Amino acid sequence: MDFQNIKPTGMEIKVLGPGCPKCKTLEKATIQAVAETGIDATVIKVDDIVEIMNMGVMRTPGLVINGKVIFSGKVPGVNELKEIILNNK
Repeated sequence: MDFQNIKPTGMEIKVLGPGCPKCKTLEKATIQAVAETGIDATVIKVDDIVEIMNMGVMRTPGLVINGKVIFSGKVPGVNELKEIILNNK
């Protein structure tokens, strides 16, 4: 079997933030949006400030989908997050 041509399934969504209330709100809303869209995605909370800065994010919370920074410094609602997720899969 040629493992080089196997593409990973699902999305990787990272919620960036040190643990402030807005970061926790974004994490919860992201998990809810993923559940409501039915998309195969893994939501990972990143709270290491050095890792967050290495991604180029200076304002939290932030959202990264499949390695691409989608936004930082805001907390969109669940419906907006669903649109963002569907448009970035």
